[in-house]
Amino acid sequence: MLAGRFWQIGAKFGRIRMFDYPLVMEWLALGTRWVHIITAIAWIGSSFYFIALDLGLRQREGLPEGAYGEEWQVHGGGFYHIQKYLVAPEAMPAHLTWFKWESYATWLSGFTLLMLVYYARADLFMIDTDVMEITPLVAISISVASIVIGWFAYDLLCKSKFGQDNTRLMILLYVILVVLAWGFTQVFSGRAAFLHLGAITATIMSANVFLVIIPNQKIVVADLIAGRKPDPKYGRIAKQRSTHNNYLTLPVIFLMLSNHYPLAFGTQYNWVIASLVFLMGVTIRHYFNTRHARKGNPVWTWVATTVLFLLIMWLSTLPKALTGELKEAALTPAEERLVASADFGDVRDTVLGRCSMCHAAEPMWDGIGVAPKGVVLETDKQIAAHAIQIYLQAGRSRAMPPGNITYMEEAERQLIAEWYEAATRG
Repeated sequence: MLAGRFWQIGAKFGRIRMFDYPLVMEWLALGTRWVHIITAIAWIGSSFYFIALDLGLRQREGLPEGAYGEEWQVHGGGFYHIQKYLVAPEAMPAHLTWFKWESYATWLSGFTLLMLVYYARADLFMIDTDVMEITPLVAISISVASIVIGWFAYDLLCKSKFGQDNTRLMILLYVILVVLAWGFTQVFSGRAAFLHLGAITATIMSANVFLVIIPNQKIVVADLIAGRKPDPKYGRIAKQRSTHNNYLTLPVIFLMLSNHYPLAFGTQYNWVIASLVFLMGVTIRHYFNTRHARKGNPVWTWVATTVLFLLIMWLSTLPKALTGELKEAALTPAEERLVASADFGDVRDTVLGRCSMCHAAEPMWDGIGVAPKGVVLETDKQIAAHAIQIYLQAGRSRAMPPGNITYMEEAERQLIAEWYEAATRG
């Protein structure tokens, strides 16, 4: 009997393809996302800390020559005495910590995640045929070009005479971001549009560190070591870019998380919502920056943030204006294989019976106003297009339906897994 049991387990294990492309990609995406979150926390944490420290510095008589200000802090049971030099101290310290790898690792892991999730499935996550019919290659090309051009355009503006007035520059940059938000929603799916707006902004932030802030600091250090007096302009330039990063951080976090909330990215005025998110980032950071600088308690910023958020909520409820009847796009060759599979009829019945009460254009489940993550599963095309998600979340795991609220049976999960594996084999 024991031998027979092992035989059953071995036979079942043999049917499981551990190195299926969807499974490998899912685990790679999870691992990369984990790294991305860890490094982003480290980067944002150190960035916010130094902004708060810089704003809280106090000047007093008796500071060492070249010192701009100092701050006393208490943390973890100890007291810290910190002094800032606008240019550099007279002598190079024996140990100098550089805060840069957090930024680099965040961008590298983020771009890797972009490739694993969006570029690898551009047909599903980037393209919306109701918006624009483009090929995956065109979508990826637009993505890469926009990220690269976005940085160079921003950098040129900062280095121009126009960019010498930081307030004027930030107003223009906001207008450009609004135009980008609208433009992306005319090319990509709503989910991809938000993601790319965040990707361009995050690239600007990381490139500020890699191409401006750190190089400028290295010039200052080199001058100090050579016995030359460093030019204070390098510090001013780095300060400008650091300030931009400070105000861009919170909108980037929102945009990166928005793919979980279709009411943000999947409604008619999604580009306006994205634009207002940047304003919320400004009002929130202004509050904390003012507090850290000991310049008052601007409660009005929270009132403004609340008003902006309520406006976003209202915009998300407005019905999408449609002209004419939408026609569903034709099946791709891969989708045709999935639909032509012998088990597809049973799989479709399972999905419609267990999933479509939530994943519908008009969800019927109480408390759900829009399909989770914008995934609608009502037609053959929609089911085939989201086959990987169905396979991973309902066939190979019990993630869906959540809490098995629609009582999906194990036989139905096995049916989904076998259908997908058979249709994609070879």
